[in-house]
Amino acid sequence: MTQYSNHTNLPLAIATWLAHDTYDREAAGLSATSLMRPTRQLILAKRVPPGEGIVDISGLIKSSIGSAVHDAIEQAWLSNMLPTTLSSLGISDKVIKRILVNPTSLPDGKPVIPVYLEKRSSREVLGVKITGKFDFIADGRVHDFKTTSTFAYTSSNKDDDYILQGSIYRWLNPDIITDDIMSIIFIFNDWNKNRYMSDRDKYPPSQITTKDYVLLPEAAVQSFVENKVNELLKYADAKEVDLPLCTDKELWRKDDTFKYYKNPASVGRSTKNFEVYGEAMERFVEDGSVGRIDTAKGGVQACLYCPAFNMCTQKDALIEAGELKL
Repeated sequence: MTQYSNHTNLPLAIATWLAHDTYDREAAGLSATSLMRPTRQLILAKRVPPGEGIVDISGLIKSSIGSAVHDAIEQAWLSNMLPTTLSSLGISDKVIKRILVNPTSLPDGKPVIPVYLEKRSSREVLGVKITGKFDFIADGRVHDFKTTSTFAYTSSNKDDDYILQGSIYRWLNPDIITDDIMSIIFIFNDWNKNRYMSDRDKYPPSQITTKDYVLLPEAAVQSFVENKVNELLKYADAKEVDLPLCTDKELWRKDDTFKYYKNPASVGRSTKNFEVYGEAMERFVEDGSVGRIDTAKGGVQACLYCPAFNMCTQKDALIEAGELKL
């Protein structure tokens, strides 16, 4: 059983909600989302002694809000009031009668719209049970609900993860996910209308915005899963120092910053910081090529949320190098 601290003194009513854990770990096996985590993290997390992995309850706020949204959507679709709700949205009775929620089989010869919610499925690869629980499938297309910041949308920095996750769901459920497209339904927790009015090209148009992605071919997914399982089996009993290091992407490393100093002897504040080295060089040349450009390695953040934080020497090296700030 996970133990929690409450350093921010959250009210008991809220802390109890955050600590209430209904995740079906035993059924989950090696889940789709786990497959996407670093091999180093997955292996070390299993070695954390009981009692050492105490989690502060405040760290569960974001995920709990996301889970609450998922639960509310599922309850709405499973409610006896669903026909009335759909009718209030202008959906015709003819269409409503065609909607089947979580059907165990589909009737022959009848035009229906199958809808599936929060269903866990599994496949075995190299003796390992791989599972996944999708959010929502309608008429063959998988939808995933993401309660997140607008940065996730504007930066597209998680698009590859979204595509891989959806592709694994289709690999697990080829009979009910038949569309090559998946839809991510973003529910933003920081959306601002004024930001949208000033940046319509990049900023999401509303607090709930849908973005479509093309899924990966099944062969590519099969290859990814097999390679990941092979790697986990290979390093299952390896020493910590022999485990593969987390990549920059897995570490959520920020881009490098190029600090330009007009006075090459300066050790204080830089004259100007650049995100692109070429732009720093242009300034260097403009000033007579007498200055200095220092590269500040981009910092990492993922370690701060890793369950194996205390057992990892890679994190120690990052702290020593000044690339991980505690």
